[in-house]
Amino acid sequence: MYETLSLYIDGEFLEGEGRVEQDVFDPATGERLGRLPHASRADLDRALAAAQRAFESWRTVSPMERGAILRKVGELSRARAKEIGRNITLDQGKPLAEAVGEVMRCADHCDWHAEEGRRIYGRVVPPRLPNVRQLVLREPIGVCAAFTPWNFPYNQAIRKIAAAIAAGCTIILKGPEDSPSAVVAIARLFHEAGLPPGVLNVVWGVPHEVSEYLIASPIVRKVSFTGSVPVGKQLAALAGSHMKRITMELGGHSPVIVCDDAEIERAAAMLAAFKFTNAGQVCVSPTRFFIQEKAWDRFMARFTEASRGVKVGAGIAPGTTMGPLAHARRVSAMADFVQDARERGARIEVGGERIGDTGHFFAPTVIVAPPDDARIMQSEPFGPVAACVPFKELDEAIGRANSLPYGLSSYAFTGSSKRALRIQNGIEAGMVNINHFGQGLPELPFGGIQDSGMGSEGGTETFDGYLVTKLVTQMD
Repeated sequence: MYETLSLYIDGEFLEGEGRVEQDVFDPATGERLGRLPHASRADLDRALAAAQRAFESWRTVSPMERGAILRKVGELSRARAKEIGRNITLDQGKPLAEAVGEVMRCADHCDWHAEEGRRIYGRVVPPRLPNVRQLVLREPIGVCAAFTPWNFPYNQAIRKIAAAIAAGCTIILKGPEDSPSAVVAIARLFHEAGLPPGVLNVVWGVPHEVSEYLIASPIVRKVSFTGSVPVGKQLAALAGSHMKRITMELGGHSPVIVCDDAEIERAAAMLAAFKFTNAGQVCVSPTRFFIQEKAWDRFMARFTEASRGVKVGAGIAPGTTMGPLAHARRVSAMADFVQDARERGARIEVGGERIGDTGHFFAPTVIVAPPDDARIMQSEPFGPVAACVPFKELDEAIGRANSLPYGLSSYAFTGSSKRALRIQNGIEAGMVNINHFGQGLPELPFGGIQDSGMGSEGGTETFDGYLVTKLVTQMD
C-alpha cells in the first residue's frame, strides 16, 4: 500500500479533515497514488508554537539521549527500506534499487549525527588576568525551517532533520509535494523512535506561501533550503531581510575533465552510470564533459555504448536502470536543450527524444560538440542529457569548467599526480572528485560556492548553521 499522506504537527498525524488537498501521481503511469493535505494558516501557527515550546526542553536534553533516538531511526530505516523505497519509486520515479539504496544510505546519516552530536565542543580561552575565566560555548540556534526537494526526498530531508535534532534544535520541514511519501515515512520513524512532540513538524502547501510565512515568523531562527538557484536566491533574500541564518544547497552544472592519461574505459563506464542515475535529476550530476583530444575516440566509443545500454522504464519494473523524469515539464525542457544544441550545429549521438506517450520518459542523450553558448553548456539540464566536447591542454579545460557562476561539484580523471594537483587547485567548486565519486558521505561536507549556495551539510561543518557562539567571560 502507498503511504497514507498527512501533516505531522506537535506529535500528531493530521490528514485531510476539510483541508485543501492535492493529488500525487506516479510519473511512470500517470496514475493517482493519493491525496496530500495542505497546511492551513492555523496549522502553520500550531507548528511554529509547537516547535518553540519543544525547543525549551529539547535544547537541554542530553546528546546521548538525542543520539539514541537518531540511532533508532537509523535501525528502522534499514528495517523498512524496501517498503519506503517502493513508495519513493512510485511517486518520484527512480528505479527501485536506487530508492532502497537511498533509504539505506540515510541510516548512516542518522548514526553519524548521533555520534557527532556528542562532540559539539566549546573551548576555554587562556585569560590575560589570573582571576578571569573565558569560555566559548556553542548552543542550539532555536527553531529551524527547512525546505527539501523531490529528487532525493528521503536523503535531503534526513540530512537537515538529523543535523538540527543532534544540535538541540527543533525543526519545521516542508518537503516536496510531488514526492511526499518519504518525508511522511521519516516522521513516522521519529514518532516511533520516541522523539518528543514538536521537535519535528512536517507541513505541506503551496511552496512560496509556506516558505514566506515560516521565514517571516520571529519564531524561526534558521532557514535551510535545497533546490534551484533562482528559488534559493529568493529565500536567501527573504531570510536576510529578517537577519536569519541560512544554509543553501543550490543547483550546479558539474564539469568533468577526462585527461588522456586516465583509465579511459573505466572513466567512461563510471560516468555513464552516474550521469543517468535518477534520470540525471541530481544536483551533482556530471553534465559538461571535457575530453582530451587523444582520449576522445576511446572515451566516446565506451560512453555512447554504455548510454545506449541504459534500460528505461517504470522504476518498479525488474531490470529498469533509468526511470521517468519526475514531471511532464522536465520532458519538454530536455527537448528544448536538444533542439537548441542541434540548431547550433551540435550532433545528437545518442537519444534526444521522448520515449512513448505514457509517463514522463526521455531517452538517455549524448550531445557532441555543442558550442559554449549552447543552452546545454550554460544551464543545468537536470535530466538525462550529457554534453561532450574535446580539449587540447588542461588549463583550457579548467578555464572552461570555471566559466559559469556555479560551483557545486566537479569531476576529473587522470593518472598523473601533477595533473590531479593542478585540477584540485584550479577547479572552483565546493567538491572535487578525482578518479572516483567520493562525495555525499555523512562524515564529509556537502555544499557549493558562488551561485551554488553557501554552507555545508555533512561533516562537522553541518552543525555550523544550527549553532550560535556565546562568549562567557567571568572575573572572580
